[in-house]
Amino acid sequence: MDASELRYLELLSQSFPSAEKASAEIINLNAILNLPKATEVFASDVHGEYEAFTHLLRNGSGNIRMKIDSAFGGLLSESDKASLATLIYYPVEKMEVTLADVKDINEWYATTILRLVRVCKEASGKYTRSKVRKALPQDFAYIIDELMTDDNLTVDKQAYYSAIIDAVIRTGCAETLIVAMCKLVKQLSIDHLHLVGDVYDRGPSPHLIMETLIRFHSLDIQWGNHDIVWMGASLGQRGCIAHVVRNCARYGNLSVLEDAYGINILPLASFALEAYKDDPCVAFGLKGNPQLTKQDYDLNVKIQKAMAIIQFKVEAALIAEYPSFRLEGRNLLHRINFDKGTVTLDGVEYELTDKVFPTVDPSDPYRLTEGEEEVLQRLEQAFIGSEKLQRHMRFFLDAGNLYKISNGSLMFHACAPLNADGTLKEVDVFGKKLKGRALYDELEKHVREGFFDPDPAVRKRGRDIMWWLWLGEGSPLFAKSKMATFEIYLIADKAARKEVRNPFYNLLDDEKVVKGIFEDFGMDPATSRIVCGHVPVKVKDGEDPVKCNGKVLTIDGGFSRAYQPTTGIAGFTLVANSHSIVLESHGPLESANAAVTNEVDIHSSKRVVETFPKRALVGDTDTGTILKAQVADLERLLEAYRARLIPEGGKK
Repeated sequence: MDASELRYLELLSQSFPSAEKASAEIINLNAILNLPKATEVFASDVHGEYEAFTHLLRNGSGNIRMKIDSAFGGLLSESDKASLATLIYYPVEKMEVTLADVKDINEWYATTILRLVRVCKEASGKYTRSKVRKALPQDFAYIIDELMTDDNLTVDKQAYYSAIIDAVIRTGCAETLIVAMCKLVKQLSIDHLHLVGDVYDRGPSPHLIMETLIRFHSLDIQWGNHDIVWMGASLGQRGCIAHVVRNCARYGNLSVLEDAYGINILPLASFALEAYKDDPCVAFGLKGNPQLTKQDYDLNVKIQKAMAIIQFKVEAALIAEYPSFRLEGRNLLHRINFDKGTVTLDGVEYELTDKVFPTVDPSDPYRLTEGEEEVLQRLEQAFIGSEKLQRHMRFFLDAGNLYKISNGSLMFHACAPLNADGTLKEVDVFGKKLKGRALYDELEKHVREGFFDPDPAVRKRGRDIMWWLWLGEGSPLFAKSKMATFEIYLIADKAARKEVRNPFYNLLDDEKVVKGIFEDFGMDPATSRIVCGHVPVKVKDGEDPVKCNGKVLTIDGGFSRAYQPTTGIAGFTLVANSHSIVLESHGPLESANAAVTNEVDIHSSKRVVETFPKRALVGDTDTGTILKAQVADLERLLEAYRARLIPEGGKK
């Protein structure tokens, strides 16, 4: 052993100061390496659909019902199993409904606790007792641990366990214990969650999803384009703010700004109502069915138009500031013939669907009016000053990245930008030509600088790159030729609206192309897969989310209600356990209340994407690689102890 290794082993000996302690840890780690791999769940594009998404977290993406079936087999009726499953998903809500009709509440408590013990034992089977203990709720750790270590309540300890349950009921702790045990089952059913982008926009409750994710025991997030634009908005980036507010108005979700994040939109509302008071805003109807009153609907329409025009103006300033973004083609206000009510794009003159522009000066179309400037300043202050929004965006930074590699899965939200021939596309990032993994790494560096760099100029550049990531042609989060906001609103001809996808999406079945992506990210093409979202999979039209013989899995299945008519389903989850990788297609959830009252779970269909030839163990995972390295270090420490190169007990 050389001197540097000995110095490292001396440091390690402080944690394991004797051969016995080092040996015990080697035995422990080797045992862990031979446990079954824990369950990972992947989801993407949840878009503010809190109830549907969190229901799938509550039911372990179907895993909990399987645990109940395994634990009880034919001992319980299907009705009793459904009731028990619903209780685990929604313990507080279900008990409130159930106990109203129960004659002997104490008997129900005792029966339910015993059933939950059985499910807890089933769910904990693949984990070490140490890991299970760490997952136990602190207030009931001893009680649950004691009940779970019993072997089916054997006769010689029957009185002991009955006494525990009786005492729990007598002291009024039964319901609290039941809630704690339900939480434990849920935690053990999903060991780790991968959220592959897009918490925000379209749905009404992204803030509730964020609170759920903050409390979730183990997860990572890959930022989506709708997430990055909120991140930029939280820093006061004007282009991002314009998009965020316009999107909220477009889907009738201004309450996300006002009620969830405390962002005062009264100045904006007053401006929109005054500036567009005589304007029917004919091209700015809302998406979906937000169920607003006529007055609120009209307000959302006017705010949407006001923010769209503001967006076109602030983007023009950003486009002029950053020529390398190559977005000059998005400046379209100056191409309008205001007298004729037309606009000319690529040599073609189109009639506008909306010809009323009270805040646009034809001689200087990109100049903000005094009212628009004041609105933007107020919004900047409100976004920056929202404590909850800042907390949620900091969580994105802590738990998130632009991409992640884990257990052979390369996860990113949208794409690795490609050229038409399948080679990686070079993109100019502030003068650097980058592609593939290097592009992702550079962009993430700038995003983080936008939040934390001490240099104001560097922070500004980071904020502005978030706007580019939202809509830039080379952005790995956007993955299209253009953001056709102007055309979608103001031109009826669908040909003018077309947003061409990056060639990545047309080449996902090309094994040579996919192999090149894996190699660029430093992965083994033989054992790796890409998991991404962003583009809804049109399942109803026969589109297959499984590409390239299972090497690519596109998992945007339409959690967003707005996309369910396109996909024909209500979301995908991908479940990787020790036996297989399964893609689950989900039906819609009527409501959480209906799930509790009627004990109706989300209907899901399963498709096995890959079956492992032998059961996957912890030793086969990234965690296993780390543990094996620790074992190797400990074995070297043992050698040093035995050779008297390092004294035991930390003494020389």
